[in-house]
Amino acid sequence: MICIHADIPQSVCDIDDERKAIYHSKDTVCIWIFKTRDDRNKFVDETAGMLKSERENHYKEHFT
Repeated sequence: MICIHADIPQSVCDIDDERKAIYHSKDTVCIWIFKTRDDRNKFVDETAGMLKSERENHYKEHFT
């Protein structure tokens, strides 16, 4: 297990984990937040194999 210390805002911690998707690269950790668990699952399925920038664009186009 690898743990990276970060100051995550309490407002993010309070959101149900089933509505969050977490991705990382060598220098970034992203927490994507969704309205529903189904939206999160759809995002995970649709963005499998995408680069971070592609995921960002997909999130902006379909989930904001």
